[in-house]
Amino acid sequence: MRFHAIIVLAALLAGHARAEEPKAFDPAAYPGEVQKALRYASEECTSQGGGTVSLAPDTVRRIDLTGDGRDDYIVDFRDTTCEGRKAVYCGTGGCVMNILVTLPNGSVRSVFDGYVRSYEIKPKPMKAGAVRTIRFELHGGYCGGHGSPSCYKEKGITATAFAFKMP
Repeated sequence: MRFHAIIVLAALLAGHARAEEPKAFDPAAYPGEVQKALRYASEECTSQGGGTVSLAPDTVRRIDLTGDGRDDYIVDFRDTTCEGRKAVYCGTGGCVMNILVTLPNGSVRSVFDGYVRSYEIKPKPMKAGAVRTIRFELHGGYCGGHGSPSCYKEKGITATAFAFKMP
């Protein structure tokens, strides 16, 4: 009886593991402007002589950043791979990241395109309709230093484009 229970448990666990496998990334599930940002991965890989591009399941994050109740998008190439080329999307300044916001008319606009070492979306403000703030970890040169230590900057995300500039 104990042996039978072990076999049943093993079968359940195997089925559970298969059920939680991440599904394949589907660029077509996103608006045209997000798809355009994703095409960068293939174009850049090809331009550097690479092969097949693999986008991670979490390449695109859907989240309301502007506080208007519409989905906005963070496209993060941190876990994207280009066959035959290691450093296509990331370097000492971080990895390529895009932020795209959905406008009231439903169109999507890119508001940020740059290299980021990491980012943290601050907790949602208590005030309804308030924008979300992102804390960016950047190359130290953005704060007048060198590559290390990192530089940290915060930005409230609106429909206005922004970029980080080195002094």
